[in-house]
Amino acid sequence: MSLEAEYRPDDVVVTGLGTVNPLGGDVETTWSALLKGTCAVRILEHEWAECHDLPVRIGAPLAVDPADLLPPRQLRRLDRASQCALLAARQAWEQAEAPQVASQRLAVSVSPGMGPVLSVMEAWDTLRDKGPRRVLPTAVPALMPNAPAAAVGIELGAHGGIHAPVSACASGAEAIAYGADLIALGRADIVVAGGTDAALHPMTVAAFGAMKALSTRNTDPQAASRPFAPDRDGFVLGEGAGILVLERAAHAIARGAQILAVLAGSAVTADAYDVARPEPSGAEQEQALRLALERASLDVSTVGHVNAHATSTSAGDVVEAGVLARTVPDAAVSATKSATGHLLGGAGGLEAVLTVMALHERWAPPTLLPAGVDPELVRLGLDVVGPQGRDLPRLAAAASTSFGFGGHNVALVFTRR
Repeated sequence: MSLEAEYRPDDVVVTGLGTVNPLGGDVETTWSALLKGTCAVRILEHEWAECHDLPVRIGAPLAVDPADLLPPRQLRRLDRASQCALLAARQAWEQAEAPQVASQRLAVSVSPGMGPVLSVMEAWDTLRDKGPRRVLPTAVPALMPNAPAAAVGIELGAHGGIHAPVSACASGAEAIAYGADLIALGRADIVVAGGTDAALHPMTVAAFGAMKALSTRNTDPQAASRPFAPDRDGFVLGEGAGILVLERAAHAIARGAQILAVLAGSAVTADAYDVARPEPSGAEQEQALRLALERASLDVSTVGHVNAHATSTSAGDVVEAGVLARTVPDAAVSATKSATGHLLGGAGGLEAVLTVMALHERWAPPTLLPAGVDPELVRLGLDVVGPQGRDLPRLAAAASTSFGFGGHNVALVFTRR
């Protein structure tokens, strides 16, 4: 069967993947770490972790140092979140074979959830300690929320638009959904899309700690991020980026590109309920997933795998578990934040990358379960993939869910063809 027969011309397909995250510096090393059941959470070695009386001293820092991969000029000018986005985008673009595309038909949609926190705090520290004359002229370009998208778009020469839809921890997934919309609306042939964040800073840790959002298992970091566990006590802060190259199928086929998956459906909804807590019924989370499946023209029974948002918070996990059990009861559910920590705006991008990899390899990544699965969630019917991962030889469709403070809900549905 020809590729033209397998794909509709206006399908949105994935032709490149890239990531830097706490498990690995690229897709291959990240996937290898998941296969081994590795957990990236550890005691923070940053100097500030000892200087402040923080309730949390664990995190999931990058597995690679951008200083080893970027030239000094970009290190000086770009916030760490932008550095992560640029590194991941380069990988994805390289896997897509650096496609030749009219610059007006190339767009970027890359979002942080927190924004370039480190640049904001660095500029404030400089002002406070050294005065206004020492604040760098590069501070504002570095700390803009759209700075990561701009860094990627400038490097690629994307004249078709550079976008940064910000929706807290749903940002990466929403940026991907927005990128798919640009292609579906005929406004671009290729969109480089995903999410990034690098917010490991004492202010961020203190603020999330004040909300009781972070795990305080400082003496047992490898078991701290425990989504769906009965004694889960919060997420572990990580950093990194996940980027996809999205492409109109006809364009990809014409240039002979390898198609990794189809982004068959996506949807965005909002709880409009509370700035931090999920709406208890999960109605709008469920609506996002059902809309994405409807747009993909898929029956719920065809979805064999979900990479869940599952941050390891008490309220969030139980709401999402109910949604997944009701909506895609046959899906094997992975909670990869148990291994990576929570990348905030980067989470949706990384987890979309992992969902495409799960489809490609027909293997669901593990959920590290140091305390097993909460019996309440088992009673709901949730099928959680265990620490060994799971072979899914007939996997044809998979979903990724992302939710963010403010009540943002995003669902992405991928298929093999």
